[in-house]
Amino acid sequence: MRIVTWAIRLIVFVLLVAFAAKNVEPVTLRFYFDLTLQAPLVVLLFAFFAAGALFGIAALTGTLLRQRREIAALRRRGAAAAEPVPPPVPEL
Repeated sequence: MRIVTWAIRLIVFVLLVAFAAKNVEPVTLRFYFDLTLQAPLVVLLFAFFAAGALFGIAALTGTLLRQRREIAALRRRGAAAAEPVPPPVPEL
């Protein structure tokens, strides 16, 4: 199974390198207020992909931290409930 996984990774890598090699022409990205940026298409695509990944990570950070706090609280509650309770002493 590892060989199949590495073969798929190699194929995807080769396809991405070929895509990058075919898209090296400079393109102009126009912003507001007549600001422009001229760079190769593949560089701009990679930059926007990376920015999207960072925004996705930032969006998930709050949820992840909240879940970790909840898990820690549940573990503390479970550990407190698991402590042995001494049996009651019978009265004579």
